[in-house]
Amino acid sequence: MQFVESKDLKPGMRLAKPIYNKMGVLLYDRNSLLTISAIKSIENFGLIGIFTLEPAEPLPPLSQEDLQFEQLQTVYMFRIKEIMDCLHNDKEPETLSDLAEDILYHYGSLDHKMNFTQNLRSSVDFVYKHSISTAILAAMIANVLNYNIADKRNLVTAALLYDLGYLYVPLRILDKKELEPEDYHVIQECRKRGYQLLYPETNKYLLDAGVLNIIQQTHAILSETDPKALQVRNFSQSALVLTVADKFDQLTAMNLNHAPESEVCAIRELRKSPGLYHPQAVSALANCIHILPTGCSIDLTNGDKAIVLVENPNNFMAPLILNIRDNKTYDLSDPVVARDIQISDIMKTMDNRIVVDEDTLKQFSADSRLQSTLKRYKQRMAQKLAKK
Repeated sequence: MQFVESKDLKPGMRLAKPIYNKMGVLLYDRNSLLTISAIKSIENFGLIGIFTLEPAEPLPPLSQEDLQFEQLQTVYMFRIKEIMDCLHNDKEPETLSDLAEDILYHYGSLDHKMNFTQNLRSSVDFVYKHSISTAILAAMIANVLNYNIADKRNLVTAALLYDLGYLYVPLRILDKKELEPEDYHVIQECRKRGYQLLYPETNKYLLDAGVLNIIQQTHAILSETDPKALQVRNFSQSALVLTVADKFDQLTAMNLNHAPESEVCAIRELRKSPGLYHPQAVSALANCIHILPTGCSIDLTNGDKAIVLVENPNNFMAPLILNIRDNKTYDLSDPVVARDIQISDIMKTMDNRIVVDEDTLKQFSADSRLQSTLKRYKQRMAQKLAKK
């Protein structure tokens, strides 16, 4: 799989990901061959590029939930753009509550972990895609933390609007690989300008006071350079959740200027600063998305590569793995094993997806000895969960 900028697209290239219009209608399915008219459509959509497959490369596996997620990301992105355009032009965002409710319907009450895949961003559409991804993450975290529906609604609405000010951030800053101190100051001033569009003094658009409070507190957290100073202040749990969702999305998002961090590295970074990123919110995040799911390929600290055979629901960094070098299983939840072997990072494809699919995984788990090991591990994990 490779990323090709729109200007370099050629007829006959194979699509690795589907393309939808703003209504969510499928225009070009995966594995479709690009035509001249399709290339013109892609350029008209304003896409900076697409992921393509090599001629003999197999189509990456995607579940129905994964495909729906891609579709909804596109639909939501166009809807939040319309909402932000209304606010920017001093018009009431009539569809804001509908968008928040739709996100909550799909992602605010999940009873399982999901694959949170990122879409490619440019400086032009960054704010829209960032807001949508953050709102979806916030909805899932709130569900794990057992928020009531009113608090979920306020949090998701705040997530959709808190970075409205990015509309004013100069493209020269958004295009930078590394920001300088003065750039952060500009961004903070733009955030304040965006907040003023919400008319906090008169509440012109009848936004819930709780929404405005979450946004204001989140801005205060994001503007603080000293995490120790945050510990002596009382912030709402929703503001802390939004801060975690914001940072995780920024770390794992893809753009042309820098490669995204893996979910493993992103969670590690969040956990390094418990004063800034609330541990409870970070743990909730790790419990609602797949970090190291069954079938993913990983790098180990001893230089070997392995495949996750069974995900550990108690600690995603301690699954049952199969070492490719010696074809042996290792239980990383065993302290004796963990002394010598830990997970360094996950191996991903260019669009941040997991490399190994379930069909490939079956090739590594066919013999009776391995099947027996898998069964014992699953039973032990189930017993641990039952005790909780």
